[in-house]
Amino acid sequence: MKTAGRSGGTRDGSRTGEDTTSEDTTHRAGRRVSAPRAMRRAAEQLQELLGRAPESVSAVKPTDNGWQADVEVLELERVPGTTSVMASYRVTLDEEGELLAYERIRRYTRGQIDPRQ
Repeated sequence: MKTAGRSGGTRDGSRTGEDTTSEDTTHRAGRRVSAPRAMRRAAEQLQELLGRAPESVSAVKPTDNGWQADVEVLELERVPGTTSVMASYRVTLDEEGELLAYERIRRYTRGQIDPRQ
């Protein structure tokens, strides 16, 4: 599992040591982003890390500490397209939608259908 590191300041973009109002901090604390926003943030941040555009978000669910999303990514494009290699990544976000960790959980061909369970 990969984890995302932070450097050079605080999560809200301000540098350490700069003045921030306690009202701002209180307002942000404990505020969970919406499911659609969590889906967009998962896809955006994973794209930044992998350098590949996600095809879709196949699952999103709230957790005790934020969100978990499964993101589908094209890993190797082939012709015909049904033979292209896809991957599912599980992305963990905090309550504000910031990526904490990700891991590849599955690789498959685009034309592959999951067996019935």
